[in-house]
Amino acid sequence: MEKELDILIERRSRQADQEEEHDLWRESVRRHNERVREENRAAWAAFHEGQAESHRRTLEGLIARHEMQAARLCEKGA
Repeated sequence: MEKELDILIERRSRQADQEEEHDLWRESVRRHNERVREENRAAWAAFHEGQAESHRRTLEGLIARHEMQAARLCEKGA
């Protein structure tokens, strides 16, 4: 009877270890996914900031060009 009890205790112990490993694995996956989400968020933010700056430079250049053209046309008309 004692041998059967030892086997049962050992089996339960291994099962608890597996459940603990599974919980640790699940937490590890959660942390990894969270880190990936944060890295992606930061990358997208940097992308949009870069795009905004690029568009700003382009539009400022276009505005300046049109203002210059308008000024030249006004000078010729005067």
